[in-house]
Amino acid sequence: MSSLTTSPIIELSRRLGDKARPLPDLHRPEAFAAHFDVFADAKIVLLGEASHGAAEFYTARAAITQRLVERHGFRILALEADWPDAAELDRFIRQHGVWGERSAFTHFPRWMWRNMEFAHFLKTMRRWNEARSPHDRLELRGLDVYSLHRSRDEVLTYLDRVDPQEAVAARRRYSFLTPFLDAPQAYGAQAQATGRNCEDAVVAQLVALLEQRMAYTAKEGGEKFFDAEQNARVIRAAEGYYRAMYRGARESWNLRDSHMFETLARVLEQRGPDAKAIVWAHNSHIGDASATAMGESGEFNIGQLCRARFGDQAALIGFSTDRGCVMAADEWGAPPRVKTVLPSRPDSWERVFRDAGHARSLTNWRADPALASDLSQRRLERAIGVIYRPESERQSHYFEAHLSRQFDAMVWFEETSAVTPLAGAPAEGAPDVYPFGL
Repeated sequence: MSSLTTSPIIELSRRLGDKARPLPDLHRPEAFAAHFDVFADAKIVLLGEASHGAAEFYTARAAITQRLVERHGFRILALEADWPDAAELDRFIRQHGVWGERSAFTHFPRWMWRNMEFAHFLKTMRRWNEARSPHDRLELRGLDVYSLHRSRDEVLTYLDRVDPQEAVAARRRYSFLTPFLDAPQAYGAQAQATGRNCEDAVVAQLVALLEQRMAYTAKEGGEKFFDAEQNARVIRAAEGYYRAMYRGARESWNLRDSHMFETLARVLEQRGPDAKAIVWAHNSHIGDASATAMGESGEFNIGQLCRARFGDQAALIGFSTDRGCVMAADEWGAPPRVKTVLPSRPDSWERVFRDAGHARSLTNWRADPALASDLSQRRLERAIGVIYRPESERQSHYFEAHLSRQFDAMVWFEETSAVTPLAGAPAEGAPDVYPFGL
């Protein structure tokens, strides 16, 4: 077929096929991850996912992370996960305390972090940390905002130990939230209906904690104070988030991603000026929202904020697929199941990558202006979260994006499979054995 009769999309896929770097399969993780050394000079490497339930995304990010940690000095892994749950995993991989004392990731969507692929990675990083000095170990942090109940309990438990009198005052400040700890959406609804909220009280509690930083740190050390401080910040952000839910999706989204970015920035600051971090989050968080329909509606995200703060020191890497299977639910809170992912739409970026002809590839356009220009046009992109509705896929899961402005690179898997969830919640009173319960 001559160039005069070749469609622009077919030609785009051909050029992409020439530029993309084929990747070995994930049974050779070291060979796979070696292709990502090109991002080793970044301060923050953000690794995305087109869905929360595809095994290849977890396994690939694990291999890349291990490479960046072992060879290139990255010592922070930040997850799209709640701070206190991630803190349990951090204690495990850094060997602080005994595993199983407290549960983690026991609520919907459990499979997002309680899966075999991620559990295997945690064990690997624990073994790696064993040979390191305490100050040179990989730490694991949660960035999200949903842990109102758990974070409140963590703050009070900390104050009970270091300052029982202040713990009494903290319980008083948090008392307005107490009836809503298991149903924070109801708090937001009541605040919207009555105009009464506890914003001032949760801010006052955070300020009171910060004012005692020196005294509390002298008693239990900086690490435990930092954990308590962050839980107090989560409470402040969560209080605002659940009120914002009733004022619109844009405001609540922006509050959540602002909190996640600010948490990442504080973790970097806590580690020191040379700290380097890896972020695991959905493409919709780590891709620059200003290059998508999200940005046009007024939403921003972690990727956009990282670019604004760190410039080229932030590498935004998306992950995508054409088809396969995913672990997902039909509705929020519904049981998860393996669901078939439909082949991508002809007018999508996924179809462009599929027609490029690689089973697995890394496409990096940071130093390739011509390729970046090719991928700057506006096309549909798919996003699957913890819910997947194939029957309404166009409306539920596709949005428009300028790909090369959204990301710096793309990791492509033509076909993906579902993650393997770990066992269900432990029986009442039984210890939680995650990540051992394989």
